[in-house]
Amino acid sequence: MNWTEFGTIALAHLLAVTSPGPDFAIVLRQTLKNGSFAGLWASAGIASGIGLHVSYCLFGVAVIIASSPTLFSGMKVGAAILLIFLGGQSLYSAFREFRLRRSSNSVSLEISEVDAPTPSMQLARRAFVTGFATNGLNPKATLFFLALFAVVIDPATAIAQQLIYGSYLVLATFAWFAWLSIVIGRPQVRSLVLRAAPVIDTLMGCTLCVIAAQLLR
Repeated sequence: MNWTEFGTIALAHLLAVTSPGPDFAIVLRQTLKNGSFAGLWASAGIASGIGLHVSYCLFGVAVIIASSPTLFSGMKVGAAILLIFLGGQSLYSAFREFRLRRSSNSVSLEISEVDAPTPSMQLARRAFVTGFATNGLNPKATLFFLALFAVVIDPATAIAQQLIYGSYLVLATFAWFAWLSIVIGRPQVRSLVLRAAPVIDTLMGCTLCVIAAQLLR
C-alpha cells in the first residue's frame, strides 16, 4: 500500500465530500422530510454514484467522457435538468410551508412535522434513486475522480490497489452522509431544524438551481 498516495486521495476526498453541494442538499432534504431512514438510503445512492465514477476511471470511460464534447454536454444537461427539478421541488415545498404556517397553529405544526413517514421499500427506492442520479449524473464529480486517478495515482499502481482506493472512496462517502442522516434525523435535532424548514428549503432550492445554471454555462 502506497500510504502517501492513499493519504492524498483521502484528504482530497474529505475536502470534497464535506463541502456543501447537491449531495449534501439531497441528504438534508430527504432526512428532514422523511427521517433518517430516507437519509440513509439517499446516502447509499450517493455512495453508489461514487462507485460509478470510480468504475469510469478504472476502465478508462471517464477519459472518453471528458474528451467527448457530446457525451460530456449530455451529462451536463441531464444533471442540470435533475437539479432544476429537485430545486423546484424544494422551492415549492418552501412556498407551501410558508402558506401553511400562516394559516395554522405553529406549535401543532412543528409537532406533526417531527413524525416521519413509515419506512417502506418505496420510500427507500425513491431516496436511493434520487441520491444515485444526483451524484452519478454530476459531470464535475466525473472530472474530480478522473483528476484523482490520473494525477494523484501513479500509472504503475496495481489495479488491486486502485480498487482498494475506490472502495475506500465509496465507503467513506456513505459513512459521512449516513452520519449526517443519523444526527439530523434525531427527533430533537430534526424538530429544531424543521422550525426553519421553509428557509432551508428556499436556500436548497436556490442553491440547486444555481448549480444547474453553472452546469449549463
